[in-house]
Order: sequence, then structure tokens, then C-alpha cells
Amino acid sequence: MWKNEYNRWKEFGQLDEKLSNQLAEIDSDEQSLEDAFYKNLEFGTGGMRGKLGPGTNRMNIYTIRRAAEGLASYVNDRGLSNRGVAIAYDSRYMSKEFAVETARVLGHHGIPSYVFTSLRPTPELSFAVRHLQTAAGVVITASHNPPEYNGFKAYNEDGGQLPPKQAESMINFVNKVENELNVEAADQAELEENGLLNWIDEKVDNAYLEKLKTVTVQPDIQKDISLVFTPLHGTARDLVEKGLMQSGFSSIHIVEEQAQPDPEFSTVESPNPEEHQAFAMAIDQGNAIEADLLLATDPDADRMGVAVPDENGEFKVLTGNQTGALMLDYILEHTPNLPDNGQLIKTIVTSEFGRVIANHHNVSTLDVLTGFKFIGEKIREYEQTGDHKFLFGYEESYGYLVKDFARDKDAVQACVLIAEVGAYYKNQGKTLLDALDELYQKHGYFLEDLLSVKLDGKSGAEKIKQIMDDFRDADIKEVGGKKVVAVEDYATTERHYVEDGSVEEIDLPTSNVLKFILEDDCWFCLRPSGTEPKIKFYFGVKTSSKADSEKLLESLKSTVNERLHALI
Repeated sequence: MWKNEYNRWKEFGQLDEKLSNQLAEIDSDEQSLEDAFYKNLEFGTGGMRGKLGPGTNRMNIYTIRRAAEGLASYVNDRGLSNRGVAIAYDSRYMSKEFAVETARVLGHHGIPSYVFTSLRPTPELSFAVRHLQTAAGVVITASHNPPEYNGFKAYNEDGGQLPPKQAESMINFVNKVENELNVEAADQAELEENGLLNWIDEKVDNAYLEKLKTVTVQPDIQKDISLVFTPLHGTARDLVEKGLMQSGFSSIHIVEEQAQPDPEFSTVESPNPEEHQAFAMAIDQGNAIEADLLLATDPDADRMGVAVPDENGEFKVLTGNQTGALMLDYILEHTPNLPDNGQLIKTIVTSEFGRVIANHHNVSTLDVLTGFKFIGEKIREYEQTGDHKFLFGYEESYGYLVKDFARDKDAVQACVLIAEVGAYYKNQGKTLLDALDELYQKHGYFLEDLLSVKLDGKSGAEKIKQIMDDFRDADIKEVGGKKVVAVEDYATTERHYVEDGSVEEIDLPTSNVLKFILEDDCWFCLRPSGTEPKIKFYFGVKTSSKADSEKLLESLKSTVNERLHALI
């Protein structure tokens, strides 16, 4: 089957010259050819992401055109074509080219595009959709993936990633495109002349920065704190620096070696603030100037990491759960007149720490599936119904949303807020680690970890399915010395209680996720990644001490890991 697809490309007389040359380079490598052509690059609920190169299972101008053709049909079907589409892109290889290709396909259908002339953060695209009142949005990015990847993320008219029903519609339109090589794209110059390709810049930047001022909780506190910031070769430098300055921070030190866009991300193993090595240069600079706080954002600036010096002056990188808990507690503690219907929104794999903090402030918590689109969807619902007032949203993977003028995780907002939190505690002679320890003493010692297993290619996808099937079908009664209380299967949206065999419905969309609820506030969850060839295992525990939590967490991980490695 894959050979038919390969021959179709090879025999296409107008194949892009660069792709044609790349195809010739792997002509004798059957395994590489099969991986490149054995399927269409999947357009899922979050768009598509994959390796660059020739083939139906790769990111290239033809698979981009296929996605854009599906988007055009989606916009036309909703009767919103006159409102157009906002398009942004990051610092990766081919990002601007893919943005223009998207605009060319949309323009062929008479749909105007509003494209940034240079790279911009993903959250600014979310804001731009709302600000310009476009029908949809696109970001060309692969977030924190390795350099050989790129992606296409689609947004709805509310500035959020497509929720399930809209995503299903979009996916159906993309899948109806039978031959990506034949998708028509209009001439760029003609589109510009006819007002169907419009370049946007400072007006949207300035409007976003004006809204960014509302992130500040206590405008009058002293901001005497020394910050080191690295955008990790991505999109965030300009907006983060301006946002911090307009909020009153003056001691801002940029890691210049990582300040320039670089598609190779040449100074880091991975441009991901979740990885501690990404902070290496920031830590060196932080030590040199005795900084109070280090900030890092991923290439498309939707994720933010934080590092803070401990009592020995050594910088410690906080987890996403810890940073989220600090920001949440600060917002709830210092926001005057909290609404009675205020709500925290977090994902099912995010720590229960946030729920306990919210409960302490008489704020309710809603759990949603992994993916910020579900948080954005709820914000829109609350606006329409008035049932709740959104106060904060976050996920363990370093994604936070403070104010809802964007509808995706926003590392720019997060940088401004966590800097304020750091300044607030510094004024009391404390660090964020001190503040975190106080929260643990008050609410219990929550500790979490993540195990991620990468399994590439067709065989890897089959292995991931096998792992999910095994954990789903096995009658697991105990893990790490803790009894299993219930198993939540989000594929069937059912919660099965072990002791009495009863079953409850889970009021969430279906998703290939399993969560094991254990006794004594422990849990673990397994979920295939929607954007990478990985399966992820999440763990959470709570005890009264750090030592006990660390011991229990290690016990859970080792038990699950033993079963996992028997399968792979």
C-alpha cells in the first residue's frame, strides 16, 4: 500500500524540487520510505505534528495544503469565510513558508488571511483571533519537539483549540482531501493585491500588551527582584520583556545566547522548560548575578518553567504542579472580592494540590481532559451561562492561563504573574521555595512525577496500543503497596469501583486514557501522547512529609515500570 503512495509522489511531475531531492536521497531505504508513506500524517483534535520531509506521513507543503484545504471547507461550512483566518508561526524550519502556504490555499477559496510578518507566540495568535474577530486561527509550530518537527494547530473563532465536535468536523473535511498533491494554492502577490493576504504586526502586539496589564494582582507592591529570562531560541523575548517592564520590573536579564530564533535550538538538548537541562545557561547567568528567579519559555511560548535558588544558593527547577499551586494560591489569597461562583480548571493528570488550595478559599475545581482546548471550551461555556467565573487554569506540563483574553495556555501571562509572586515573597524575606514549603505544611505534601516512553514508527504505535490494552484488561488490585479503589476509563467514560463492582459515568468526552485511583490520595494515569510517539505515565501521591511522599512515589513508579518493561 505504501509503495503506491510513494510511486504517486515519485511520478508527480510538479513535485517541489527540494522534496524531490530529499525523496531521491532515501530511494533505497525501504524502511524510511515505508515510514514516510504508510499513512497520512494524522490530523487529530489538536491539529497535526510530525517530522519534516517528503511523504504523506511528513510535514511538507503538500500535507500543509491538505490541512489548509480542510480548514477552508470547515470555515465555509460554518458560513464564516468573510471573517478570515489569523495565522502565526514560530522559529522552526519551514514555519513561515507553511504559514504562507496556508494563506495561499485559503485565498484560493476567497478566505482572507491575517498573517504576522515575523514569529509570534501561540497565545498571541489566540488573542489575535479574538481581537480581529476572525473565523479561525492557525499556528505553525511543533511546540517543544526536536528540530526535525513542525506542526499545524487550528483554533476556533473563540481563540481556543478546537473542542471535540468542531475538531471532528475539521478532521472530516481534512480527510476528504483525496490527493494532497492536487490542492490548489493562489498566487501570493495576487492575494496581497486583492486584500486576501494581510500582514499584521504592532497593532495586535500593542492590544495584547494592554490586556497583559490586567494579569497583575497587586500593582503597588515593590518589584525589586532580579530576573533571568530565556526564550530558548523561540518567540517569547519581545512580549515577555515588554510585559515585565510595563508591570514594573526593571532588573531583567536575557540569556542572549538563547535570545535569537534558531530552528536547531543549538544550545539545548531539548527546547522544553520541563527538562532541567534547558535551564543550564540561565542557571549560569543566575549564579553570576545572584538572580532571584529564572524564567524559561518553550519555542512557541505557551509553556513556562521557573527555577529559584534554595538555601544553599543552588537553583531548583519547580514542577508545573508546584508553579501552578503557587500562582493559584497567590491569586486566591490577594484578589479582592472573589466571586461566589469562582472556579479553578485543571486537567485530570494535574496534581490534586490545586483542588485542596481552591477548597481552602471556597473555590470549586473542575477537572477536564488533558489539553488546554478543554479549559478554553469551559471558559466560553461560563461566559454564555454565567454558571461560573473562571479564575485560573493550568496543567502539569507547564501550561497556565491567568486571564481569559487568550484561550490557550499563555507563558507570557505566566511570566508576568510568577515574577510578581516572587517579588511579593521576597518583600517578606522569602523565596518561592519557602512559600511552597508553607503550602505543603498547610495542605499536605503532594508529590508528582512523569514517566515518558518514546516508541517511534508503525511498530511503536502498535506497541503503545498493546500497553494500553494490557493495563485496561488486567485486573490490577494493588500498586506499590496501595489498593486500587477505582479505575477510570475515559475511552468508555466509566469509573469502575473495585470493592463493590459498581460503575459510574464520567461526564467528559471520550479519550484513550486510564486513571487508577488508589487509597490514601494516590493515583497513576497512562495516556498516549496526542502530539508525539510517546506513552506517558503520570503519578501523584500525598503524605504528611517530603520523605514519605518520595518513598511512596518511588514505590508506585517502580511497580508500574516493572509491568511496562515486561511489555516492551
